[in-house]
Amino acid sequence: MRDNLPMHMLISHAGALGPHCSGAIAQLKLPNLETLLGLLTPTAPTLGSPDSLTPLAERIRARQLGLPDTDGLIPWAAHDAQQRGLTAQHDNAGWAWISMCHLHMLSNQVVMDDPHDLQLTADECAALMSAMGRYFEEDAITLHPLSNGTMLACGSVFKDLPTASLERVACTTVDTWTPQLAQARSLRRLQNEMQMLLHTHWVNEARIAIKLPTANAFWVSATGQLASAPTRPPANANASISGPVQWINLLRPSALRDDALAWQAAWQALDQSHLGELLQHAQSGQSVKLSLCGDHQCVNLELKDSGWWSRMQRRFTRVAPHQLIESL
Repeated sequence: MRDNLPMHMLISHAGALGPHCSGAIAQLKLPNLETLLGLLTPTAPTLGSPDSLTPLAERIRARQLGLPDTDGLIPWAAHDAQQRGLTAQHDNAGWAWISMCHLHMLSNQVVMDDPHDLQLTADECAALMSAMGRYFEEDAITLHPLSNGTMLACGSVFKDLPTASLERVACTTVDTWTPQLAQARSLRRLQNEMQMLLHTHWVNEARIAIKLPTANAFWVSATGQLASAPTRPPANANASISGPVQWINLLRPSALRDDALAWQAAWQALDQSHLGELLQHAQSGQSVKLSLCGDHQCVNLELKDSGWWSRMQRRFTRVAPHQLIESL
Protein backbone atom coordinates (compact mmCIF):
# COMPACT_ATOMS: atom_id res chain seq x y z
CA MET A 1 0.00 0.00 0.00
CA ARG A 2 1.11 3.62 -0.57
CA ASP A 3 3.77 4.70 1.94
CA ASN A 4 3.19 1.36 3.71
CA LEU A 5 0.34 2.94 5.66
CA PRO A 6 -2.27 0.51 7.00
CA MET A 7 -5.84 0.47 5.80
CA HIS A 8 -7.59 1.89 8.85
CA MET A 9 -11.39 1.94 9.18
CA LEU A 10 -13.22 3.62 12.04
CA ILE A 11 -16.92 2.77 12.37
CA SER A 12 -18.82 5.34 14.41
CA HIS A 13 -22.07 4.63 16.29
CA ALA A 14 -20.99 0.99 16.48
CA GLY A 15 -22.42 0.71 19.99
CA ALA A 16 -26.08 1.19 20.87
CA LEU A 17 -27.43 3.38 23.68
CA GLY A 18 -31.10 3.08 22.75
CA PRO A 19 -33.05 0.17 24.24
CA HIS A 20 -34.29 -1.16 20.91
CA CYS A 21 -30.87 -1.30 19.22
CA SER A 22 -29.31 -2.66 22.42
CA GLY A 23 -31.86 -5.44 22.47
CA ALA A 24 -31.05 -6.35 18.87
CA ILE A 25 -27.29 -6.79 19.35
CA ALA A 26 -27.54 -10.48 20.20
CA GLN A 27 -29.29 -11.13 16.86
CA LEU A 28 -26.54 -9.55 14.74
CA LYS A 29 -24.95 -11.96 12.25
CA LEU A 30 -21.58 -10.53 11.22
CA PRO A 31 -19.41 -13.32 9.78
CA ASN A 32 -16.68 -11.04 8.37
CA LEU A 33 -16.31 -9.18 11.66
CA GLU A 34 -16.18 -12.51 13.49
CA THR A 35 -13.36 -13.70 11.23
CA LEU A 36 -11.51 -10.39 11.63
CA LEU A 37 -11.66 -10.72 15.42
CA GLY A 38 -9.75 -13.97 15.06
CA LEU A 39 -7.02 -12.27 13.04
CA LEU A 40 -6.64 -8.85 14.66
CA THR A 41 -5.01 -8.02 17.99
CA PRO A 42 -6.65 -5.54 20.39
CA THR A 43 -4.60 -2.49 21.32
CA ALA A 44 -5.32 0.17 23.94
CA PRO A 45 -8.95 1.36 23.73
CA THR A 46 -9.94 5.01 23.84
CA LEU A 47 -12.43 5.65 26.64
CA GLY A 48 -15.45 7.95 26.56
CA SER A 49 -18.73 8.64 28.34
CA PRO A 50 -22.33 9.03 27.14
CA ASP A 51 -22.65 11.97 29.55
CA SER A 52 -19.89 14.03 27.93
CA LEU A 53 -20.79 17.07 25.84
CA THR A 54 -18.51 15.84 23.06
CA PRO A 55 -19.01 12.31 21.66
CA LEU A 56 -15.95 10.08 21.67
CA ALA A 57 -15.69 9.95 17.86
CA GLU A 58 -15.42 13.76 17.73
CA ARG A 59 -12.66 13.72 20.34
CA ILE A 60 -10.72 11.20 18.27
CA ARG A 61 -11.12 13.28 15.11
CA ALA A 62 -9.99 16.42 16.97
CA ARG A 63 -6.86 14.68 18.23
CA GLN A 64 -6.02 13.60 14.71
CA LEU A 65 -6.18 17.23 13.55
CA GLY A 66 -4.16 18.48 16.50
CA LEU A 67 -7.11 20.40 17.94
CA PRO A 68 -7.80 20.77 21.69
CA ASP A 69 -10.14 18.01 22.87
CA THR A 70 -11.58 19.70 25.97
CA ASP A 71 -15.11 18.42 26.53
CA GLY A 72 -17.60 20.81 24.94
CA LEU A 73 -14.86 23.14 23.72
CA ILE A 74 -13.39 21.51 20.62
CA PRO A 75 -13.08 24.63 18.42
CA TRP A 76 -14.49 23.17 15.21
CA ALA A 77 -16.06 26.50 14.26
CA ALA A 78 -12.82 28.41 14.89
CA HIS A 79 -11.02 25.83 12.75
CA ASP A 80 -13.54 26.39 9.93
CA ALA A 81 -13.18 30.17 10.30
CA GLN A 82 -9.42 29.87 10.14
CA GLN A 83 -9.61 27.75 6.98
CA ARG A 84 -11.75 30.49 5.38
CA GLY A 85 -9.47 33.34 6.42
CA LEU A 86 -12.04 34.83 8.80
CA THR A 87 -10.05 34.74 12.03
CA ALA A 88 -7.74 37.52 10.87
CA GLN A 89 -10.78 39.82 10.60
CA HIS A 90 -11.97 39.11 14.14
CA ASP A 91 -8.71 38.89 16.09
CA ASN A 92 -8.90 36.16 18.74
CA ALA A 93 -12.68 36.06 19.19
CA GLY A 94 -14.66 32.95 20.01
CA TRP A 95 -16.51 31.03 17.32
CA ALA A 96 -19.47 28.66 17.16
CA TRP A 97 -21.63 26.73 14.75
CA ILE A 98 -25.22 27.96 14.56
CA SER A 99 -27.14 24.97 13.19
CA MET A 100 -30.74 25.23 12.11
CA CYS A 101 -32.97 22.49 13.50
CA HIS A 102 -36.55 21.44 14.08
CA LEU A 103 -37.88 21.12 17.64
CA HIS A 104 -41.20 19.56 18.64
CA MET A 105 -43.02 18.78 21.87
CA LEU A 106 -43.21 15.15 22.94
CA SER A 107 -44.57 14.05 26.34
CA ASN A 108 -43.90 17.47 27.89
CA GLN A 109 -40.35 17.46 26.57
CA VAL A 110 -38.74 19.37 23.74
CA VAL A 111 -37.18 16.97 21.22
CA MET A 112 -34.86 17.81 18.32
CA ASP A 113 -35.35 15.96 15.06
CA ASP A 114 -32.20 14.93 13.21
CA PRO A 115 -30.95 18.21 11.65
CA HIS A 116 -29.64 16.24 8.67
CA ASP A 117 -33.27 15.67 7.66
CA LEU A 118 -33.88 19.40 7.12
CA GLN A 119 -31.76 19.46 3.95
CA LEU A 120 -31.95 23.24 3.66
CA THR A 121 -30.92 24.67 0.32
CA ALA A 122 -28.21 27.32 0.03
CA ASP A 123 -30.86 29.95 -0.80
CA GLU A 124 -32.97 29.00 2.22
CA CYS A 125 -29.99 29.17 4.55
CA ALA A 126 -28.92 32.54 3.14
CA ALA A 127 -32.42 33.92 3.66
CA LEU A 128 -32.55 32.67 7.25
CA MET A 129 -29.11 34.10 8.02
CA SER A 130 -30.14 37.46 6.58
CA ALA A 131 -33.24 37.57 8.78
CA MET A 132 -31.45 36.37 11.92
CA GLY A 133 -28.27 38.40 11.50
CA ARG A 134 -29.46 41.72 12.92
CA TYR A 135 -30.73 40.07 16.09
CA PHE A 136 -27.37 38.42 16.65
CA GLU A 137 -25.55 41.69 15.92
CA GLU A 138 -27.41 43.32 18.81
CA ASP A 139 -25.53 40.86 21.04
CA ALA A 140 -22.19 41.53 19.29
CA ILE A 141 -22.35 38.26 17.32
CA THR A 142 -21.54 38.21 13.62
CA LEU A 143 -22.87 35.47 11.35
CA HIS A 144 -21.04 34.06 8.32
CA PRO A 145 -22.21 31.40 5.84
CA LEU A 146 -20.73 27.92 6.23
CA SER A 147 -22.87 25.15 4.79
CA ASN A 148 -26.51 24.46 4.06
CA GLY A 149 -28.08 24.43 7.51
CA THR A 150 -25.13 25.71 9.54
CA MET A 151 -23.60 29.18 9.96
CA LEU A 152 -20.41 30.39 11.57
CA ALA A 153 -20.89 32.78 14.48
CA CYS A 154 -18.20 35.05 15.92
CA GLY A 155 -18.49 36.61 19.37
CA SER A 156 -16.75 36.77 22.74
CA VAL A 157 -19.58 34.77 24.34
CA PHE A 158 -18.30 31.65 22.57
CA LYS A 159 -14.68 31.82 23.77
CA ASP A 160 -14.98 29.57 26.82
CA LEU A 161 -18.62 28.43 26.70
CA PRO A 162 -18.85 24.60 26.72
CA THR A 163 -21.64 23.36 24.45
CA ALA A 164 -23.04 19.97 23.55
CA SER A 165 -22.32 18.55 20.12
CA LEU A 166 -25.22 18.48 17.70
CA GLU A 167 -24.77 14.70 17.70
CA ARG A 168 -25.67 14.64 21.40
CA VAL A 169 -28.98 16.42 20.88
CA ALA A 170 -30.22 14.97 17.59
CA CYS A 171 -33.28 12.74 18.10
CA THR A 172 -33.44 13.37 21.85
CA THR A 173 -34.58 15.96 24.39
CA VAL A 174 -32.72 19.27 24.39
CA ASP A 175 -33.22 20.32 28.02
CA THR A 176 -30.41 18.13 29.36
CA TRP A 177 -27.93 19.63 26.91
CA THR A 178 -28.93 23.31 26.88
CA PRO A 179 -26.13 25.51 28.31
CA GLN A 180 -27.16 26.86 31.72
CA LEU A 181 -24.12 29.01 32.51
CA ALA A 182 -24.81 32.68 33.17
CA GLN A 183 -22.87 33.70 30.08
CA ALA A 184 -25.31 31.75 27.92
CA ARG A 185 -28.30 33.80 29.08
CA SER A 186 -28.21 35.99 25.97
CA LEU A 187 -28.12 32.90 23.74
CA ARG A 188 -31.19 31.45 25.44
CA ARG A 189 -32.99 34.73 24.84
CA LEU A 190 -31.89 34.69 21.20
CA GLN A 191 -33.27 31.17 20.84
CA ASN A 192 -36.67 32.35 22.07
CA GLU A 193 -36.61 35.37 19.73
CA MET A 194 -35.62 33.24 16.75
CA GLN A 195 -38.43 30.77 17.38
CA MET A 196 -40.89 33.65 17.06
CA LEU A 197 -39.13 35.03 13.97
CA LEU A 198 -38.87 31.66 12.24
CA HIS A 199 -42.50 30.74 12.92
CA THR A 200 -43.73 33.10 10.18
CA HIS A 201 -40.64 33.29 7.98
CA TRP A 202 -41.35 32.74 4.29
CA VAL A 203 -38.79 29.89 4.12
CA ASN A 204 -40.79 27.88 6.62
CA GLU A 205 -44.14 28.83 5.11
CA ALA A 206 -42.89 27.57 1.75
CA ARG A 207 -41.62 24.36 3.32
CA ILE A 208 -44.93 23.75 5.09
CA ALA A 209 -46.73 24.13 1.76
CA ILE A 210 -44.76 21.22 0.30
CA LYS A 211 -44.80 19.19 3.54
CA LEU A 212 -41.12 19.61 4.45
CA PRO A 213 -39.92 19.99 8.06
CA THR A 214 -39.43 23.57 9.19
CA ALA A 215 -36.31 25.20 10.61
CA ASN A 216 -37.93 26.55 13.76
CA ALA A 217 -34.87 26.84 16.06
CA PHE A 218 -31.08 26.79 16.15
CA TRP A 219 -28.43 24.97 18.17
CA VAL A 220 -25.07 26.34 19.30
CA SER A 221 -22.08 23.98 19.24
CA ALA A 222 -18.39 23.70 18.29
CA THR A 223 -17.55 26.63 20.55
CA GLY A 224 -14.08 27.82 21.54
CA GLN A 225 -11.12 29.60 20.04
CA LEU A 226 -7.82 28.76 18.39
CA ALA A 227 -4.69 30.40 19.72
CA SER A 228 -2.74 29.30 16.66
CA ALA A 229 -2.97 26.98 13.71
CA PRO A 230 -3.12 23.29 14.68
CA THR A 231 0.09 21.51 13.83
CA ARG A 232 0.64 17.93 14.89
CA PRO A 233 -1.51 15.76 17.17
CA PRO A 234 -0.66 16.27 20.86
CA ALA A 235 1.61 13.81 22.63
CA ASN A 236 -1.30 12.25 24.52
CA ALA A 237 -3.21 11.36 21.34
CA ASN A 238 -3.98 7.66 21.20
CA ALA A 239 -1.34 5.99 19.03
CA SER A 240 -3.88 3.49 17.73
CA ILE A 241 -5.83 6.30 16.02
CA SER A 242 -2.92 7.87 14.15
CA GLY A 243 -2.48 8.18 10.42
CA PRO A 244 -5.21 8.43 7.74
CA VAL A 245 -8.54 6.93 8.75
CA GLN A 246 -11.55 5.97 6.66
CA TRP A 247 -14.52 7.16 8.72
CA ILE A 248 -17.65 5.02 8.30
CA ASN A 249 -20.86 6.71 9.50
CA LEU A 250 -23.47 4.39 7.98
CA LEU A 251 -24.80 3.35 11.41
CA ARG A 252 -25.49 6.93 12.48
CA PRO A 253 -29.11 7.52 11.31
CA SER A 254 -30.53 4.30 12.73
CA ALA A 255 -28.49 4.52 15.95
CA LEU A 256 -29.73 8.05 16.71
CA ARG A 257 -33.33 7.03 16.06
CA ASP A 258 -32.93 3.77 17.99
CA ASP A 259 -34.35 1.97 14.94
CA ALA A 260 -33.34 -1.62 15.64
CA LEU A 261 -34.30 -3.10 12.26
CA ALA A 262 -32.50 -0.37 10.30
CA TRP A 263 -29.46 -0.59 12.60
CA GLN A 264 -29.24 -4.37 12.11
CA ALA A 265 -29.55 -3.94 8.35
CA ALA A 266 -26.84 -1.26 8.34
CA TRP A 267 -24.51 -3.48 10.38
CA GLN A 268 -25.06 -6.39 7.99
CA ALA A 269 -24.40 -4.13 4.99
CA LEU A 270 -21.19 -2.91 6.65
CA ASP A 271 -20.12 -6.48 7.31
CA GLN A 272 -20.62 -7.47 3.69
CA SER A 273 -18.99 -4.37 2.20
CA HIS A 274 -16.41 -2.46 4.26
CA LEU A 275 -15.53 -5.25 6.69
CA GLY A 276 -15.40 -7.74 3.84
CA GLU A 277 -12.88 -5.50 2.09
CA LEU A 278 -10.83 -5.13 5.26
CA LEU A 279 -10.85 -8.90 5.75
CA GLN A 280 -9.53 -9.47 2.23
CA HIS A 281 -6.61 -7.12 2.95
CA ALA A 282 -5.92 -8.82 6.29
CA GLN A 283 -5.99 -12.32 4.78
CA SER A 284 -3.54 -11.23 2.09
CA GLY A 285 -1.13 -10.09 4.80
CA GLN A 286 -1.58 -6.36 4.28
CA SER A 287 -1.49 -4.02 7.25
CA VAL A 288 -4.98 -3.21 8.52
CA LYS A 289 -6.57 -1.53 11.53
CA LEU A 290 -10.17 -1.50 12.70
CA SER A 291 -11.69 0.87 15.25
CA LEU A 292 -15.24 0.35 16.52
CA CYS A 293 -16.48 3.49 18.27
CA GLY A 294 -19.38 3.80 20.67
CA ASP A 295 -20.01 6.24 23.51
CA HIS A 296 -18.26 4.24 26.25
CA GLN A 297 -15.14 3.27 24.34
CA CYS A 298 -13.49 2.97 20.97
CA VAL A 299 -12.01 -0.51 20.55
CA ASN A 300 -8.91 -0.60 18.35
CA LEU A 301 -7.66 -3.75 16.62
CA GLU A 302 -4.81 -4.28 14.18
CA LEU A 303 -3.07 -7.05 12.29
CA LYS A 304 0.17 -7.96 14.03
CA ASP A 305 2.80 -10.47 13.05
CA SER A 306 2.72 -12.84 16.02
CA GLY A 307 3.79 -16.41 16.60
CA TRP A 308 1.64 -19.44 15.92
CA TRP A 309 0.87 -19.94 19.62
CA SER A 310 -0.45 -16.37 19.97
CA ARG A 311 -2.58 -16.83 16.86
CA MET A 312 -3.94 -20.10 18.24
CA GLN A 313 -4.79 -18.47 21.57
CA ARG A 314 -6.66 -15.67 19.81
CA ARG A 315 -8.65 -18.20 17.82
CA PHE A 316 -9.98 -19.90 20.95
CA THR A 317 -10.27 -16.85 23.25
CA ARG A 318 -11.58 -14.23 20.85
CA VAL A 319 -14.65 -12.30 21.89
CA ALA A 320 -17.85 -12.75 19.86
CA PRO A 321 -18.99 -9.75 17.76
CA HIS A 322 -22.09 -9.18 19.87
CA GLN A 323 -20.05 -9.13 23.07
CA LEU A 324 -17.65 -6.59 21.63
CA ILE A 325 -20.48 -4.37 20.37
CA GLU A 326 -22.19 -4.54 23.76
CA SER A 327 -19.04 -3.18 25.39
CA LEU A 328 -19.04 -0.04 23.23
